[in-house]
Amino acid sequence: MARTVIPFGPQHPVLPEPIMLDLVVEDEKVVEAIPKIGFVHRGLEKLVEKKDFHEFVFVAERVCGICSFIHGQTYCQAVEQIMGVAVPPRAHYLRTIWGELSRLHSHLLWLGLLADGFGFESLFMHSWRVREKVLNIIEATTGGRVIFGTCKVGGVRRDIDTAAMQSLLAQLAVIEKDMREIVDVFLEDNSVKRRLCGVGVLAKDDAYQLGCVGPMARASGLTQDMRQLGYAAFGELTFQPITRPEGDSFARCAVRCGELFQSVDLIRQAAARLPTGEIEVKVTGNPNGEFAARTEQPRGEVVYYVKANGTKNLQRFRVRTPTFANIPALVKLLPGCDLADVPILVLTIDPCISCTER
Repeated sequence: MARTVIPFGPQHPVLPEPIMLDLVVEDEKVVEAIPKIGFVHRGLEKLVEKKDFHEFVFVAERVCGICSFIHGQTYCQAVEQIMGVAVPPRAHYLRTIWGELSRLHSHLLWLGLLADGFGFESLFMHSWRVREKVLNIIEATTGGRVIFGTCKVGGVRRDIDTAAMQSLLAQLAVIEKDMREIVDVFLEDNSVKRRLCGVGVLAKDDAYQLGCVGPMARASGLTQDMRQLGYAAFGELTFQPITRPEGDSFARCAVRCGELFQSVDLIRQAAARLPTGEIEVKVTGNPNGEFAARTEQPRGEVVYYVKANGTKNLQRFRVRTPTFANIPALVKLLPGCDLADVPILVLTIDPCISCTER
């Protein structure tokens, strides 16, 4: 049977960011996928030579727009470990609350894109309608809607007072009810199941061997969640990683749906236990040493390697993002699938190409 090479991307209706795949197909079946990245390389790691370690928090937040807060938090945690900075407990809890709000808005954005990918336009609009309510909370508590700008080395720049926290929790109850309605459609609607169930199955052993992270790994049965390390306030909160055994596209959707309500629960736990006190400590001197910090982004584990030499500018800064870790699994999933399922499979890793290429 004759083979044809079909380019997928870098511009495609389902892709929010440019990724290029050369798909080798026989008839309507994909037999090989060759990824090409590098369209949005921005050289952010090089900027440590021009921005001092305090200013670089703002650069780290712009590694990715959707999960920007946790990028800034991970960078701050690495520098704080090098310098031995003791972050106030209240700042840890505020970081946790904002981090889970970031996860909520990222997962809702992804659910909308997935619905749009298989042509369910009304479900796409409903998902993003609920996401707007999450962004309203973020704007009210941080001043920004996507880039928060609240994390700093030594703590956080903004506080959430009692009245604002009560308002946050009240809005969260409405959001939870709205999410329940759209999640029921994602998990119960037959048209959704026909597009997702049994498509792109990734076995548990393959997920482990390929180094999958985040919902991609947990949908194949791996109980891997960096929040279990106990960073920020997670060591004092109660939760278990949400997993599914099937390993298909539906399982990856179901894991993210479950994590929506897990994030709501974690925010409520953190708000109930929010300690009083300062939200930052004064940081003096320059960092000298190296450290690798790991946190759980909405897409999975992110690793920040920071090396400092005692000056105000870092010597080395390196990031390994979750999408980069999940691309090998995507390349394994695509051979054998129908050409029409390629957009869905690309979306199920929740690709963030700008942070992959930095």
